[in-house]
Amino acid sequence: MANKRPNGKRWDEATQTETVGHEWDGIEELDTPMPRWWLYTFYATIVFALGYCIAYPAWPLVTQATEGVLGWSSRGELAKDLKAQEAERSEVLQAIAITPVEKLVGQPDLMPAAIAGGAAAFKVNCVQCHGAGAAGSKGYPNLNDDEWLWGGDIRAIEATLIHGIRQHGSAETRTSLMPAFGKDGLLPPEQIEDVASYVLSLSGKEKPSAAAQRGAQVFADNCAVCHGADAKGQRQFGAPNLRDAIWLYGSSREEVVQQISAPRHGVMPAWGGRLDPVTIKMLAAYVHSLGGGEDFAEVAEQPAQ
Repeated sequence: MANKRPNGKRWDEATQTETVGHEWDGIEELDTPMPRWWLYTFYATIVFALGYCIAYPAWPLVTQATEGVLGWSSRGELAKDLKAQEAERSEVLQAIAITPVEKLVGQPDLMPAAIAGGAAAFKVNCVQCHGAGAAGSKGYPNLNDDEWLWGGDIRAIEATLIHGIRQHGSAETRTSLMPAFGKDGLLPPEQIEDVASYVLSLSGKEKPSAAAQRGAQVFADNCAVCHGADAKGQRQFGAPNLRDAIWLYGSSREEVVQQISAPRHGVMPAWGGRLDPVTIKMLAAYVHSLGGGEDFAEVAEQPAQ
């Protein structure tokens, strides 16, 4: 039951609380005061907000925000963190810089750091061609397998990174050139078809046939000089192994015939002019670690790559 106080406001007799003065179908709302703890908390947040606006950057202006009396900023914190990280990394980077690349493999402290740095550099510079997982695609080699055109030990990989492949302007770039047997009229179409049959039979893509037998002689006369008499390739020429199931430009008959007739020659940048030596060394460590890297000691006696 609500009654009126002397001030004219209505109040609830049961709770001794004034009402807000509104009524809906006989129902009135009590004007119950807020709990004191809630009010004190609310006032404290106002004080905190004012203090924060004074101490820290808060109000946006035309070209910048208010700086705050403490001079703190998130940009400043980031710069400090980056400086600390750089100081921490510099020791490791210096150690990698003075360590010959072939010696990194035997360094349990340096090799993981080099691989981690190389993985980051790979994502920035190499995934566009070789893919995020380094599995490559048509015309771009898979770096996870153990087949290498120019050598798979860590020093050979570093040399390939530094000088690139068929990179104009780099005197030491990896260079191989397969003749255009069809385009330049070096072989008639029927012999190109025969040698394609022979090449496809080497990896089991086609069954042995009379065409493959004829192609074996054509291969011996024209192709063995680079790919080897056994067709297993020769790294000093960058000539691929034709007996495995790995194909850079495709393994269909049409694609093999096309590569014999008018071969495609990929180009890889010479990273020596784009990246610093430590980054290249870390990239070599990362690529070497992907699964197909060879031990340098095992290939040290091979001809220079």
